[in-house]
Amino acid sequence: MAQAMAATSTILPAPPDDGRASPPGRGPAGAPARACLAGASFKPEHLRDILAQDAGAAGAGFFEVHAENYMGAGGPPHRALAEIRQRYPLSVHGVCMSIGGPDPLDRRHLARLCEVVRRYEPLLVSEHLAWSSHGGAYFNDLLPLPYTAATLRRVCEHIDQVQEALGRQLLLENPSTYVAYDASTMSETDFIRAVSRRSGCGLLLDINNVFVSATNHGYCATAYLDDFPLEQVGEIHLGGHDAQRDDQDEPLLIDSHDRGVAAPVWALYARVIERLGPVPTLVEWDSELPQWPVLRDEAARAGRIMARQGHAAQAPVS
Repeated sequence: MAQAMAATSTILPAPPDDGRASPPGRGPAGAPARACLAGASFKPEHLRDILAQDAGAAGAGFFEVHAENYMGAGGPPHRALAEIRQRYPLSVHGVCMSIGGPDPLDRRHLARLCEVVRRYEPLLVSEHLAWSSHGGAYFNDLLPLPYTAATLRRVCEHIDQVQEALGRQLLLENPSTYVAYDASTMSETDFIRAVSRRSGCGLLLDINNVFVSATNHGYCATAYLDDFPLEQVGEIHLGGHDAQRDDQDEPLLIDSHDRGVAAPVWALYARVIERLGPVPTLVEWDSELPQWPVLRDEAARAGRIMARQGHAAQAPVS
């Protein structure tokens, strides 16, 4: 895991050869790169409808894919994505690097990620602040971390390895969580701020994750965002969630990406954009897929919110 304005996009040039990370929202050598982009998850089911529309018409200005879906050598997935890449900028979003895991990074997986990035030259590359593997076992989930000094060192070491291999900056996404660790010695926002400062990574702010976690743990989403290091944000995610009740009949939200963005999340997004200005914003929708116009209109709404702030940047589609 909205845009009635015309989709105005920019494709960034290649990153600096020296491998140093650029600040979030900036291109190589500090060149401005923060165009007013509102994007959507790319799903092959939508390919025909996307290609049938004018690339300059109202709709998504960029598309995001999960890196792991394109780590094979070829076939229909790559043919479809190549057609999208000819017309739109891409964002590559990793889900299996296990940045926070106790084990060393899987070098083969990292090499495959690097190949996807080399092949498609995405606008942005991101991963999750989470762990998903241990001792050779792989879990189909993004699991939470204790926010301690030891975890901070490990996460920064892993980010350093990824950024060095990519030769560019990685954006790190804040998690949605359902449990917390008593062992944590710092808040999530302080931990994320420290990771960004030490590693030089940028941040992917998932506002739906903020709302989900705040509801599940009983804290204020607005206060969380007020303490979040917004100056390091290079991309924003929006998405839908499922509202349930836990065993104590308390509210329980699940980051499901299977429906439209909820009204409270839109309100939080508008507040962030008012403070931060335009940031590439991606609407995630990964299951129970709607028809393409529904997802396109969700992205269009994000574009309208950015435009209303008077920050909309105009740049030609390359």
